[in-house]
Amino acid sequence: MTTEQIILFSIFAVVFILFLWGRWRYDLVAFCALLAGVVSGVVPTSEAFSGFGHPATVVVALVLVVSAGLVKSGAVHLITRTLVDSSRGLAAHISIMGGVGAVLSAFMNNVAALALLMPVDMQTANKAGRSPGLSLMPLSFATILGGMVTLIGTPPNIIIAIIREEELGAPFLMFDFAPVGLVAAFAGLLFVALVGWRLIPNPEIGDNDNNKYFELADYIAEMTVPEKSSLIDQRIRDLDEETEKADVLIVGLIRGGRRQFGNVYNRRIKAGDTLVIEANPDALDEFRTALKLTLGDKESGEQTVAAGAGQGLLEVVVRPESRIAGKNALSLGLLWRHGVNLLGISRGGVRIKQRVRRTIVRPGDILLLHGPSEELGHVAQWLGALPLAERGLSVTLNNKTWIAAGIFAGAIAASSFGLIYLPIALGGVVALYVLSGIMPVREVYDHIEWPVVVLLGSMIPLGAALDAAGGTALIAGMIIDITRGMAPWAVLAVLMAVTMTLSDVLNNTATTIVAAPVAISIAQSLGVNPDPFLMAVAVAASCAFLTPIGHKNNTLILGPGGYSFGDYWRMGLPLEIIILAVSIPAILVFWPL
Repeated sequence: MTTEQIILFSIFAVVFILFLWGRWRYDLVAFCALLAGVVSGVVPTSEAFSGFGHPATVVVALVLVVSAGLVKSGAVHLITRTLVDSSRGLAAHISIMGGVGAVLSAFMNNVAALALLMPVDMQTANKAGRSPGLSLMPLSFATILGGMVTLIGTPPNIIIAIIREEELGAPFLMFDFAPVGLVAAFAGLLFVALVGWRLIPNPEIGDNDNNKYFELADYIAEMTVPEKSSLIDQRIRDLDEETEKADVLIVGLIRGGRRQFGNVYNRRIKAGDTLVIEANPDALDEFRTALKLTLGDKESGEQTVAAGAGQGLLEVVVRPESRIAGKNALSLGLLWRHGVNLLGISRGGVRIKQRVRRTIVRPGDILLLHGPSEELGHVAQWLGALPLAERGLSVTLNNKTWIAAGIFAGAIAASSFGLIYLPIALGGVVALYVLSGIMPVREVYDHIEWPVVVLLGSMIPLGAALDAAGGTALIAGMIIDITRGMAPWAVLAVLMAVTMTLSDVLNNTATTIVAAPVAISIAQSLGVNPDPFLMAVAVAASCAFLTPIGHKNNTLILGPGGYSFGDYWRMGLPLEIIILAVSIPAILVFWPL
């Protein structure tokens, strides 16, 4: 190996190890790797930031904005609002929800499709008295499968298409993925709906309370500030040391029988004020004794918090790219910025009630937020978290629903027939959505997953450098040596299996950036058509079903479904084997060697 190859392979090895470790966010790791490549001289300075203007990066960002526009217009809710029917059997429910999820994820980001359908699925499970864990994993897998069908359904397909254009002169078009993708998706959905869900460990539920991750009634109380108290004229924030010591949380202030609206953190305490406090009974008593407070009526305190005017509770699930992931509520300033308290964290079905505000939040955690009702939705969006509440079931469709759908369909059709370059077509959709009022201009950038943009922008120059240095040809040669004497279709199967394995533990975007050039090199070494090898990578990179870290959708359902790390392979392993078995013949038929 050359010195340049050694440096690049070392950088990629460190990147993959850090991705697996998960201690730092993948976008930070990728960007630092890019800087290391530039400093070491293996990535030309002139190409350092070329990935951020790469068509693949632009398309991924635009697809997210278009997906949000379709949701805001009511176009997607037109489909989902009639799905809740708790009288259906579980297999029928999974078939319908999975089918709709697959169709949606073919034309919008598959994470967005799951985010839209997950609250619907959980509501149905709650009404039917069953655990949401029985249907959330099938729904997640279905949205991943649906993304294989079109160019914009999943980032690996977009990357594959652009790499084909750069290496072979022409990209894959919108529905070039459909023949193989439909075969794989149909076989996968059939397995998931009929057999797969039976392999999931059946979570225990009781008293139809499967959808309640937090019970606050036993932990809410009112405490009154007596006359001549040392607390008078202090601000509530001045009590932080005492609240931390006793592990309690002041969630509200009542003065003169009326709740004080907005952020009470900076309010000065007066005699007769009532502090609404959340804690366990022992902590409540410790706090009351330490500050010489009078304990109010417990039942009244519960009612005040649960149904207080202008106040509300909201459960949200943390996404991998959420602002709060890897941080705690105190460092994020959730209370002083937005007047919203973090009351509890549920992690893998286990409730965290102690030192909640100092607990580092992880992707898949469920957070219980308390604050002004009108602010909770905005805060959930600011956090980048998914509300676990009924959404889209009572949407009033306005006259922009069909406009949004028509604009999107027109752009897809124009791109499919080669009339407009896809990034330009999607950019036009975003512009028309803004001009027509479907998507407020101030929200456009909020819907772009910037960590994914940074990941792509950083990894693309590194992948190009590896290819230019002969690294991908070296990997391809190793695979050919291992499979020497095998038929090309067998080499294709090995490439798919290796790519699937990498995608299960690494980000599928990073996997595709490395695997696609390797696929082309293998095909050229064998003297066969590279298209079937690219299709194999496209399918395999999307098949991340063995772990909760392989795909964002799997991470998203971890907390709400009450799953453990080892639950995914039970349904995921046979599903990957099925996808491998049906995809290879389909590739050979539709994309001959």
